[in-house]
Amino acid sequence: MKVDRAAAEKLLARRLLLPLVALPVLGIGVALALIGHLWLGILVFLLGFVGPRLIKRSAPNFIVTQALRDAAWYADALQAGVLKIEDPAERPR
Repeated sequence: MKVDRAAAEKLLARRLLLPLVALPVLGIGVALALIGHLWLGILVFLLGFVGPRLIKRSAPNFIVTQALRDAAWYADALQAGVLKIEDPAERPR
């Protein structure tokens, strides 16, 4: 089984609605910094910036784990082209 990393990132971002979560968190971080809570604002901003990237980085492992546990995830991943099943006889040796 092969996992297309770029397709896994897109599928997970779409399913978790990452842009709709990240943008408000970034805005809250900026607002906190502007009203005087500089370090807390920087921390929240970095969380909104780094969090989605870390989630996307672990997307292939998450997709495989979920596909093994849930038939619907497996079907979605196959249909989206994230998981590709190889025939062992066709692999080069």
